[in-house]
Amino acid sequence: MKQPGKKSLIVLIAVLLLGSVAIWQHTRSQETAIPYRTAEIKRGDLRVTISATGTVEPEEVIDVGAQVAGRIVSFGKDSKGKPVDYGSVVEAGTVLARIDDSLYAADLAQAQAQLLSNKAGLQKAKADLNLAEQNWNRAKQLGPSEALSQSSYESYESTYKTALALVAESEAAIRLAEAALLRAQRNLEYCTITSPVKGIIIDRRVNTGQTVVASLSAPSLFLLAKDLTRIQVWVAVNEADIGRIHPGLPVTFTVDAFPGETFHGKVGKVRLNASMTQNVVTYTVEIATDNSDGRLLPYLTANVQFQLLQVGNVLQTPNAALRWSPPTKEGEAESATKQDGIKGSKGPASAQGQAGIKNTGVLWVLDENQKPKRIEVRTGASDGTNTVVEGAELHEGMQAITGIRLPDSGKTGGANPFTPQFGAGKKGTKAK
Repeated sequence: MKQPGKKSLIVLIAVLLLGSVAIWQHTRSQETAIPYRTAEIKRGDLRVTISATGTVEPEEVIDVGAQVAGRIVSFGKDSKGKPVDYGSVVEAGTVLARIDDSLYAADLAQAQAQLLSNKAGLQKAKADLNLAEQNWNRAKQLGPSEALSQSSYESYESTYKTALALVAESEAAIRLAEAALLRAQRNLEYCTITSPVKGIIIDRRVNTGQTVVASLSAPSLFLLAKDLTRIQVWVAVNEADIGRIHPGLPVTFTVDAFPGETFHGKVGKVRLNASMTQNVVTYTVEIATDNSDGRLLPYLTANVQFQLLQVGNVLQTPNAALRWSPPTKEGEAESATKQDGIKGSKGPASAQGQAGIKNTGVLWVLDENQKPKRIEVRTGASDGTNTVVEGAELHEGMQAITGIRLPDSGKTGGANPFTPQFGAGKKGTKAK
């Protein structure tokens, strides 16, 4: 009863062994027959772009400050009747904040009193001048004589001239008092901070009770955006790419706040004040975009694509295929550059952004016998990954060689799977 069971087990083991051998031989034959890595030559659209990172910025920002020192006593009301705060919409002339004006009101009262005092002094000076003029006129009629001594004559003349000077001095004092009064009035007005334009409050930098100290530079109280329906993206562009950026160039960008959504804009201005960071020179490019729906918020990070060129329905191949060339002698492949399991490094490559420039190049493709075949091609625009290629022998679907398939470093390659394996360092096994 046990004999048939043993035979079945032996047959099953034999079938498994034969299947393993067949699979191993098939895999080995495939690796031996096609030792190349290939990529299909495809037809489609290609866009040449420059990638950069920027920041969404309001088109016009006004920094509202204080020209006088004092304590913030209250905030004004926005268009909805609520206290001015972040995001408040305000009109031109809207009160934003009030500074304690008690000291400035006292200065105004003092200036007003000084002006009144100076005006009174002018009236007295004019009255003295009138009397001195009458005395001087009588003295001139008499002249130095027995009725009027020489010293009295000269005294009347001196008094008249002094009265004239006092009147002029009083008039000048009035002008000074008027200027001081105007200054006091203006300082009192500065205690009320108003919005210079219609806009929206981006930042409020003070709180009620906080003391504002005015010095050589006015302290910033509010940051006001004039119009958030028109917004910009400020992008730092490397000096190697700035030559291809010009006003009017179309741009697309994305922000993390709205994943999967693409926004559009155009280059508005290329600023000339370059900056250097760690020996890298960059220029700031302003991109204008529409924000009528108000979705784009200030200071979002934008991932920008400058659209240099777009071509449609063209043959294109990976750049790695244009760089690859077959080894010229035995063993050269072993010393070639290795990248992601691919060998090969030589050969021309089309540079990114060389829009409209045709260069010559070489492609190696697999022929009907799965052998490398050399094809002369003309290369065009490149997006950094794929390059446009043209040639009489090219057609869609061809397999371009991008490298040589390397054996897995963790396996023994073509060794018989039933042969006992030895540890690393033993004779017959190359240590990795």
